[in-house]
Amino acid sequence: MGELHVIDHPLVQHKLTIIRNKDVGTQQFRQVVNEIATLMAYEVTRDMPTEDTVVETPIAKTTKKTLAGKKVAIVPILRAGLGMVDGFLELIPAAKVGHIGMYRDHKTLKPIEYFVKMPSDIDQRELFVVDPMLATGGSAIMAIDALKKRGAKQIKFVGLVAAPEGVKALQEAHPDVDIYIAGLDDRLNEDGYIIPGLGDAGDRLFGTK
Repeated sequence: MGELHVIDHPLVQHKLTIIRNKDVGTQQFRQVVNEIATLMAYEVTRDMPTEDTVVETPIAKTTKKTLAGKKVAIVPILRAGLGMVDGFLELIPAAKVGHIGMYRDHKTLKPIEYFVKMPSDIDQRELFVVDPMLATGGSAIMAIDALKKRGAKQIKFVGLVAAPEGVKALQEAHPDVDIYIAGLDDRLNEDGYIIPGLGDAGDRLFGTK
């Protein structure tokens, strides 16, 4: 079963509380989501492999650690996932970015895929699928299905807020995918929104209704 990691760092929790506030406007919401994503990227990359390299300091030669050149791609689920991409790129500027476009049918609550564009070598990359909300889990499950169908083998899901129902659904559908979130909320309401959540992340990021 994929492990659930709730990132409880005080800075992450503080910033998450800021964007839960309904009175926070688009500019601040977007900025703080970006900041949380950078802080989360620090934790999500904790197990990246390193290798020894020789470096000469002003005093002496020494052997120290550098990243082992692992290839990474960030895959936002459109459109809300876009709000987390720049935060990840702050820490991993060489990462490639793929995109998966989905929307939720508001009658059935089922996700519908409409766009997939990936780097050609995703089978050789560690993929971070990013989406602020893990509600029913449907979009994340379908996105990861689409990636695996195209050869992806190493995938982590990174979100801001999740409902227990979505975590359970994603773990059952993709037991090899670890889940990283900043907040595990109470439940879903009858409309499929996370309670207490933070509203519609896409609308709040882009100023739409």
